[in-house]
Amino acid sequence: MSERSPERIRNLALTGQAGTGKTTLAEALLAAAGAIGQLGSVERGSTVSDAGAQEKTLHHSISASVLGLEYGDVWINLLDTPGYTDFQAAALSILPAVETVAVVIDAENGVDTTARRMMQWALDRGLCRLVVINRIDAASARLEALLEDVRQLLGAECLPLNLPAEGASRVVDCFFAPQGEADFSSVAATHEMLVDQVVEVDEALMALYLEQGEELSPEQLHAPFEAALREGHLVPVCFTSATSGAGVRELLTVFERLMPNPLEGNPPPFLRQDAEGTHQYLAAPDPEAHVLAHVVKVEHDPFLGKLSVFRVHQGTVTRDSRLFAGDARKAFRVGTLYRLQGREHLEVERCGPGEIAALAKVEEAGLDSVLHDSHDEDHIHLRPVALPAPVFGLALHTRRHGDEQKLTEALARMTEEDPGLRVEQDSATRETVLRGQGELHLRMALERLSERYRIEVDTSTPSIAYRETIRASAAGHCRHKKQSGGAGQFGEVFLRVEPLPRGSGFEFADTIRGGAIPSSLLPAVEKGVRQAMQEGVAAGYPLQDVRVVVEDGKTHPVDSKEIAFVIAGRKAFLNAVEEAGPQVLEPLVELEVEGPGSAMGDLTADLAASRGRIQDTRTLGDLVSIQAVVPLAEIADYPRRLNALTGGSGRYTLRFSHYEPAPDPVQRELIQAHRRKREDA
Repeated sequence: MSERSPERIRNLALTGQAGTGKTTLAEALLAAAGAIGQLGSVERGSTVSDAGAQEKTLHHSISASVLGLEYGDVWINLLDTPGYTDFQAAALSILPAVETVAVVIDAENGVDTTARRMMQWALDRGLCRLVVINRIDAASARLEALLEDVRQLLGAECLPLNLPAEGASRVVDCFFAPQGEADFSSVAATHEMLVDQVVEVDEALMALYLEQGEELSPEQLHAPFEAALREGHLVPVCFTSATSGAGVRELLTVFERLMPNPLEGNPPPFLRQDAEGTHQYLAAPDPEAHVLAHVVKVEHDPFLGKLSVFRVHQGTVTRDSRLFAGDARKAFRVGTLYRLQGREHLEVERCGPGEIAALAKVEEAGLDSVLHDSHDEDHIHLRPVALPAPVFGLALHTRRHGDEQKLTEALARMTEEDPGLRVEQDSATRETVLRGQGELHLRMALERLSERYRIEVDTSTPSIAYRETIRASAAGHCRHKKQSGGAGQFGEVFLRVEPLPRGSGFEFADTIRGGAIPSSLLPAVEKGVRQAMQEGVAAGYPLQDVRVVVEDGKTHPVDSKEIAFVIAGRKAFLNAVEEAGPQVLEPLVELEVEGPGSAMGDLTADLAASRGRIQDTRTLGDLVSIQAVVPLAEIADYPRRLNALTGGSGRYTLRFSHYEPAPDPVQRELIQAHRRKREDA
């Protein structure tokens, strides 16, 4: 990949539901462009994209692949993204590298939930959009109805650039040279619809078209076509069959002649922070400007080490360039630059605006890092991508003693590679919890732990992070006195505890008068209180939403040491909490679930049986969206239940909402379990 001018570059991502044929389509595009000699197969594990061992076994992508091909006079960077919901974070996190998102829809299965979400996500992000209807040879009889579904469900701005012909064995062009017969609709009428839609963004061209009745050439339409793409006023639809080859070359021509280059797409949403606040910053795709690049993917190669895949938005990166990552004060030197072709790494000398490349063994360059060559860009970052929260968790326990540090290091690498994973070290439950997007996601992660890092773990359901609080105000007192022949200990504390509004945390204050407890010893009292809060009182869970006010105390001129007031503060606090009516709080989460409308009754009944409170329901075409607040303890097995209720088509997202008192039966069970544990200790 020698350096190319931005005008000659096209960056596109293939997105969509698993099973729509994205990887096979990418393979067909590579073959049609002459980038590969022989067409690979997903089933045989021989495609350029799905080159990982897990992908070959699963027959599906689990991470995004960067592919390159030359067609006509342009270089096309094609990103093949995973379609499983479990790996959606890996798909979304790499999309800031492209100007265009191509949403692939299976002709037999039609418009799915993932297609709708990707279309909306790309619109919100300001990316141009393209719909590719694949496998048309398998569903030729229903393509006309499917096109109507696309326009109804994804927007009336979705208009076909070509139409199936001769029983979907080929496609006929409706834009460049609109002539011939299609399997349905009129090529001429479709061309007129396209032109009408495009000229609406250019008043002068519209006047020429309408008033003078002049036929407009594709060259005249190019600029308004790009404007319509940028504004979301037009979403082209293309028909293809990756297996038969129908429409594949035509799709490459669309990429070459109609999809935006880095100068034509909407500028990336960079933000700059300074003393006056945060401002939008527009990168200039100028190879002579300061470098501004963005890391969109990280992977750990067994031979090359850490690889940081980045998109150049401004300037030129070369071997031996000195770059900064974010606001780091120390620069790193670029060693070897690579162009990626699936798992293959091809060395290059330089890369300019619009190009996608990778650099090796730079620890500072993590996912979402902005790379630059001047401290003037220290505080520039890209608007973060909204990724789905990891909601499904497993507590991990190493089988071999001594593997704990290896596990920590392996999980750090895995979460760096996969933004959909998150590791939590729960200080209250003393567990290492790995969270992901679903059961398949975590199963793949555990396989990597075993096969790549040689770490065997046992798993269990994570403990629920309950908390405790108090119902009322109460006073507590402790007089700590210890004499053992040498120096003694003495500290006396009078304090009061008060409940705070939910979510307030902890407050510590004093109303000491006359120096009854010197100010130098009050931190010791607070330390003792915090120790007791962390250990819990009723059920062994940390306390929160409590205000502690130290009201009085006594000291001894010789024996009042810090340790004495730590102990006195702790015991006085415990005494007060016992009188203040301790209670257990449980975490609640906001749950949004989508599924077929026919399953709405079953979904709401299941949530009600799980102590969920329905907040809102909405109909989205043939889908239903339900928002509810549900106790976290009730949804540990929700993925399994949801699959059973929706036939595998349901999807959900979770985020923490708040804590509230657990029901009395739950309170009693947790308190009794804590008492038994103390008795057995």
